[in-house]
Amino acid sequence: MAKSKSSKRWMQEHVNDPYVKRAQIDGYRSRASYKLIEINNKDKLIRPGMLVMDLGSAPGGWSQVAGPWVGDKGRIIATDILPMDALPYTDFIQGDFTEDAVFEQIITALDGKQVDVVLSDMAPNITGISSADQASSMYLVELALDMARQVLKPQGSFVTKVFHGEGYDALLKDVRSSFDKVAVRKPDSSRARSSEVYIVAKGFRQKN
Repeated sequence: MAKSKSSKRWMQEHVNDPYVKRAQIDGYRSRASYKLIEINNKDKLIRPGMLVMDLGSAPGGWSQVAGPWVGDKGRIIATDILPMDALPYTDFIQGDFTEDAVFEQIITALDGKQVDVVLSDMAPNITGISSADQASSMYLVELALDMARQVLKPQGSFVTKVFHGEGYDALLKDVRSSFDKVAVRKPDSSRARSSEVYIVAKGFRQKN
């Protein structure tokens, strides 16, 4: 089957991408690791001893760098529909976290504790139909925000990937309704032509 122009361009970009090459040298599972490193350097979200949730974690690029940050006294609870190889400091739960059985596994893993930081680098399978892809992407962000509201401790933080487009402004407003400080970051390691940005929200306010 002939590859489309866009998939050929993606493959060419991927092969020549300095962050892909750097990830291979540094032993990271994904170029996405650098996005979280940049965000954390700027926003100081993850510290030793914290409990962190990583939604859409496979292949493990974010859990891989966040694990050593939380260290022996902290924990990463990672979850994805796809499988993920084991990582230090990380408990991985495979499945769709919106399903009751998987959600119960996650709650059991939390062992009565509230989460310091919820991370989401989730993205939908791209169809190439921009309106459908945007709707799918916003749906995933809303699911991540809903999870954050259920598990975060007061003053906790939330980081999510989001794409500029339909629903973006409403989403930002929704995030602001639950957090004291909300910033939008575009890491250097995010591809320049991509519309992806990361919402970094701090100071979670629990509703009574």
